[in-house]
Amino acid sequence: MLRRRVRQPIRRLPITPAATLAGDPPLTEDAPDTQRPAIWAIGDVHGCCQSLDALLASPEIAGDPDCRFWFVGDLVNRGPSNAETLRRVMSLGDRATVVLGNHDLRALGVAAGCLRPDARDTLGDLFDAPDAELMLDWLRAQPLIHVQDRHVLVHAGLYPGWDVLQALAHAGEVEAMLRDSEWRRHMRTLSGAAPLAWSAKLDMQQRLRFIVSAFTRMRLCTRNASLAPGAKSTPGRWPRETLPWFDLPRRAGADKTIVFGHWATLGLLVRSDAVCLDTGCVTGGPLTAYRLSDRKLVQVTREALAQVA
Repeated sequence: MLRRRVRQPIRRLPITPAATLAGDPPLTEDAPDTQRPAIWAIGDVHGCCQSLDALLASPEIAGDPDCRFWFVGDLVNRGPSNAETLRRVMSLGDRATVVLGNHDLRALGVAAGCLRPDARDTLGDLFDAPDAELMLDWLRAQPLIHVQDRHVLVHAGLYPGWDVLQALAHAGEVEAMLRDSEWRRHMRTLSGAAPLAWSAKLDMQQRLRFIVSAFTRMRLCTRNASLAPGAKSTPGRWPRETLPWFDLPRRAGADKTIVFGHWATLGLLVRSDAVCLDTGCVTGGPLTAYRLSDRKLVQVTREALAQVA
């Protein structure tokens, strides 16, 4: 395999002490800079605000009031406390950088009336909240991609056929529609079946839907960089003709460290070029924070929270 999986057991409850991953020296390009705040990237929260609060209260994180937070998206849905989660992240102000995930976009689509809620959605507390419009406006103002130095923050990944500048430009097309006063109407354009292959010949609707899919739903790709639909396979069990997007040969953007989530069956992955932080918090796994400068980890489990409660 071309990746290294790291799964660290939680032995001290409710917080795992931060620890540098064994065998991996700190990235020389990201040596700690005492003049710059530390950045903790946080995995998919999915409305699990209790887990998020415990993570933010961990000594390693709470002890640094100047640190910053990167959220990989999917702040909401499938968990119990969506409104509370959004309020908590919003309260962090400019300490928080958020990119949109597919469940965040689903919340906007349901709010816009172009998607029907299904039995798995847990968005009622968000839509019923007195400040729902404020939270939805904040959510739709968030980007699909954030770039700082050698790190790129996205929800699902960086499409192998785009370099960072191209990805920023394509993301901007969708972001402009989400931030427009007619965003509810635009959600109908952005929602729905997307093509699997990128082409300059795509019409506007198909182009926008591919961009959304690449940033928020991509996992596996074929060797010609087409998206593999509905692929959630665990490592070693994906179809032979596909690869994880980050393992495609000669992919653009391989010189960056892509920080992403979205792939709970992949779990925690830490490489010099790819860091996956979706450790399945909403399905019973830990919520994970990762410090960019030295690869230190902090995790909190739902089982640990139950013991404390």
